[in-house]
Amino acid sequence: MNLLQQKMARYTEPQKVKAAGVYPYFRAIESDQDTVVTMNGKRVLMFGSNSYLGLTNHPKLKEAAKRAIDKYGSGCAGSRFLNGSLDLHVKLEHALAEFVGKEEAIVFSTGMQVNLGVLSSLLGRKDFIIIDELDHASIIDGTRLSFATTRKYRHNDMESLEKTLRMVGQKRGPNDMALIVMDGVFSMEGDICKLPEIVELARKYKANIMVDDAHGLGVLGNLGRGTCDHFGLTDEVDLVMGTFSKSLATIGGFIATSHEIANWLKHHARSLIFSASIAPANAAAVIAALELIQSEPERIEKVWANTRHAKGMLDELGFDTGPSETPIIPIYVRDINKTFMLTHMLQEAGVFVNPVITPAVAPEDTLIRFSLMATHTFEQIEEAVDKIAMVARKLDILVGQEV
Repeated sequence: MNLLQQKMARYTEPQKVKAAGVYPYFRAIESDQDTVVTMNGKRVLMFGSNSYLGLTNHPKLKEAAKRAIDKYGSGCAGSRFLNGSLDLHVKLEHALAEFVGKEEAIVFSTGMQVNLGVLSSLLGRKDFIIIDELDHASIIDGTRLSFATTRKYRHNDMESLEKTLRMVGQKRGPNDMALIVMDGVFSMEGDICKLPEIVELARKYKANIMVDDAHGLGVLGNLGRGTCDHFGLTDEVDLVMGTFSKSLATIGGFIATSHEIANWLKHHARSLIFSASIAPANAAAVIAALELIQSEPERIEKVWANTRHAKGMLDELGFDTGPSETPIIPIYVRDINKTFMLTHMLQEAGVFVNPVITPAVAPEDTLIRFSLMATHTFEQIEEAVDKIAMVARKLDILVGQEV
């Protein structure tokens, strides 16, 4: 065993969890991503998906993807910058820009690549990036690649943000930029950023704003146009980032912004220039998803009805669901071992949920992430919540009378 292997061999945390029989990662699903999936030949209710509108199995998306493969093949064999741009990508970018209300959009190969490329290339050594402490890991990693100075503010705390902006202002020169970056909907907590207050502070301290709307698109705003539209503040936000792997039901990501900023990013964002473009099937599926979202608004209404039903049941039972106000509902366990045990026992009982532990959340804030889709039925939600309550009582997470 060489030195590298010896060093890596000292990392044994996954093996300990596997030995305990509660390892919750890389679980193989043997069916399509729907409200019910097959695992180890068994029926399991899926409450761990990000497919908020339930479009991953929609016939129109499948048909669009198949037609794209027939016309363009399976891949592009290059980056958007060189040989990997199709007219299909350009059509998608126009549709995305129109959908979120910006002049131009650029499609990247993943949402992670968007944040890495945008944040690493947009600002320079004398500039500042200001982020919410609970921003997604892709934002944090993007700031690490940037030459700009990064500062954090307490989660959704506007006093903390203003204090940070004031401190940054003391160090900024007249031409130095400050960019506030936050999730529109926070991916683990399920709460929404305080965009109106952020806009006011950005005006006061002459800062720019970028919203990561991975979990807001398709859920918030008119016809699912996202967090900025939800607050009527699209024109006040400089950059809107989104992904295709949630409501848009495939894989990829984009940034929507002004022509001037898009021009810079197209020629400086390394994760765009040096990554292969998304496959034709993915691009075609997103175009179909955008059309469906706008033609079937009842899907958005249904995911919100499901959210209210599930959260009402969980709150009534006495679960701690934190500040959630979206289809992402955290169920706080606040114990790593019990979080793993709850996840495992629920899968055995036929319910799939995601465990969330450090570093995604603080050690004292471990939780299971219960997320809703438009295609869930009330009966499926009730079955899942009853089983969560039953298992939680066995683990002394929830104290109360048996259901």
